[in-house]
This record gives sequence, structure tokens and C-alpha cells, in this order.
Amino acid sequence: MSKEVIIPALGESIASGILSSWKVEEGSYVELDQPIYELETDKITQEGLADTNGIIKFLAQEGDEVEIGATIATIDESAETPTSKDTPSKESASTEGGGVADPPDEPDEVPPVAQPKSLPAESSAVPKEAAISGPSHSPAVRKLLDETGIDPTTIAGTGKDGRITKGDVLQAQSAPSPSEEIKEKRVPVAKSAPEVSQKEARVTRRPLTPIRRKIASRLVEAQQTAAILSTFNEVDLSAVMALRKSHQDAFVKAHGVKLGFMSFFVKAVVHALQAVPGINVRVEGDQLVEHHFYDIGVAVGTERGLVVPVLRDCEQMSFAQIEQGIVGYAEKAKSGGITMDDMQGGCFTITNGGIYGSMLSTPIINPPQSGILGMHSIQQRPVVRDGEIVARPMMYLALSYDHRVVDGKEAVTFLVKIKEAIEEPARLALGI
Repeated sequence: MSKEVIIPALGESIASGILSSWKVEEGSYVELDQPIYELETDKITQEGLADTNGIIKFLAQEGDEVEIGATIATIDESAETPTSKDTPSKESASTEGGGVADPPDEPDEVPPVAQPKSLPAESSAVPKEAAISGPSHSPAVRKLLDETGIDPTTIAGTGKDGRITKGDVLQAQSAPSPSEEIKEKRVPVAKSAPEVSQKEARVTRRPLTPIRRKIASRLVEAQQTAAILSTFNEVDLSAVMALRKSHQDAFVKAHGVKLGFMSFFVKAVVHALQAVPGINVRVEGDQLVEHHFYDIGVAVGTERGLVVPVLRDCEQMSFAQIEQGIVGYAEKAKSGGITMDDMQGGCFTITNGGIYGSMLSTPIINPPQSGILGMHSIQQRPVVRDGEIVARPMMYLALSYDHRVVDGKEAVTFLVKIKEAIEEPARLALGI
């Protein structure tokens, strides 16, 4: 009896993934809860576990895009548990549906080692030294052989009874060796090789990884599905920076984490969503679903790509809890410990390109969400305050939104609410 290996549901908005690798060989014996494959989506990489014991047979190949609910392999539960010597290795997996091949009973296929009828020249019963100094060669020939180092067994003698003459040795000395002949024959290829290598050295070609292909597909899908529009503003971070400077030491001592900028922006986004609930929505078919919770996704860059873990119920979280949550997700992302549960259910996303030096960008929304806030680098810029030009730490903000359900007035109001909350942090405590 065979049991199907089925791709499980991975969360909302995920309909398929890339089978990036098999963790086992086809035809091998797998055990319950053993990792057998790795699946990549645009949000996460997840391992699949065997839910029974048996011999596995693949129905999908590495690199294939597989849909949720698809059968990618079968496991033969009737197979007996093999011994260690019978388990097929990576190099010796069976090609007949995954069965374990039995070793031959007799080694008759291996021919016995027999004494050859004739030995090569180097293996002749007469060693090279003996041939050089042998009585069959004249003293002049022996001297010349010693000087040149030529193996007499490689020379065809033209003298009486096939003896080697001095002329034979001199002719052999002037003749090209086999290696030289091969080298001469390969000269045309050798001349063209540097030209090819120099050309190829100017570029590097490599295929897109499965996750990058999927991310590209999802981003194109988002732009083709939603009517994405962006609006911009700038924010003065003087008040936030002064607040951090005054209370940083006490904050670290009390909570074990630094007070960063992201907690202020998460709180500001919650504040703005409460003021403009028309952005805290998603499109579901021909229906508009309004969220009454504030689960905020924070984009985190990893070596494999961008992941967006979600901070839950941010309206109930303190600044310390937000900072601790962000630090925890960053550590999990570095170690590859981000799970699917960490990625699900967000209603709005914040991405900070400023940590990489970005001055301004137009982020792409994360479907089915209707908005995303882009933060950027902080730069000292001249601004007018009370009729005077002063230098202030300024940041450009970008709000990308789905214009199908969010109007320009709502988008601009939302961004202004964030600006007010950051420039006057007391608003976050007072709820105004």
C-alpha cells in the first residue's frame, strides 16, 4: 500500500511553491517525521516531513512549481525496513521504482586476474638498464643511449638481426615525442581557447533561484492585479531622536533591548490606521474586508530574500514589546527559523530601505493588503522653522496603496497622521 505525499496548505495567498530540493534519494527508505523535501514560496522556505515509513517514489522533480494539495511522491508502506547495507545511497539508488537491489550471490562477473600473454615494453623481463648495457649493443650505441636517456625498447633497429645502430638512436632523438605530437595537433584549439575564456570572463551567468523566480512572479502579479499608486511626505525626526537620547540607557536597562526608530513607526502606523480605517482593508473577490485588528508586517532582509514576519495586535504592545519582537524575528531570520505562522495574517507592512541607504522608493504592496509604508535614510537637510533656515534630521516617507479601494484623500491623510505622530511623539501616548 502506497501513501501519497501531498503539499499542505501554507497560509493565505499562497497557492503554490517551488520544489527546490529533495532531501532523500528516490528509492530510499524513509522514516516517520524524516525531512524529505524543501519547498520555497515567495514568503518562506519550508521542509516537508514523511508521515509514514516506507520506500519513496518521486512524482515531481526539483525545480518544479507545485500547487497546494498536489501529490509530489508516494511512500510504499509495505516495504520492509532495510538493513544499513541494503539502504540505497545517493550514488546507488535503484532505477526500478525505488526497490532495494540485492547484491550478487557470486562474484562471477568479476573476471579472474590472469597472467598476460605478453607484457608491455616497460614490463619486459629485461630491464631498461640491462637493455642499454646489454651485449647486443655496441659501446658507441650504449654510450649514446646513456647520454640521451632514450629507452632502447622504443627504437626499431635497422642493423643486422635487428640491432640498434648509432644512426637509429640519433634519428629517435630528433623525432618528436608522442606528447609533442599531441600538443602540435591541439595547437589550433589552444589558440582559440584564450579568446573564449576572455569573453566569458566579462560576464557571469547563473539561473534564478526558485525563490527569486517566485518573488518575481508575485511582484508582477501584484502590479497587474492592484492599481498601485504612491504618495510621499517627509518627516522631521528631531523629537524622536531627542527622546531616544534622553531615555536610551534607562530603556536598555529596563527591557534589555535598544529603543529604535521602528517601534515609533509601528505605533504611528497603528495610530494612522485607527484614524483612517479605509486603508486597513483587503479585497476578497468582489467583497471588501475591513480589519478590526492591527497586525503589522515588518520586512526583514535575509540572504535568501525578503521575508515579512508579523507583529500581532500592535495596538496592545508597548514600545519594548515591539522592539523585542523585531529583534526576535531578526535572529530567527538569520538562522532560517522563520515559520509560516510568523508570516500570516498581516494587514499592513512597513519596509525600511533606509538601512541600506535608500533616499526614496515606491514599495510594492504585499497582496492582499492595501498599503505599505516605505521608510528611508535620515539625512540632515535645511528646512524652515519659525522663519529661519535650520538643519534637521529628515526622512522621506512613501505610502503605496491599492487605488481600487483607497482614495487619494485617505492616503494623504494617513501619511500626514504618521508625520504628526513622529514629529510629536506625545500624540502616541495621548491618542490624538
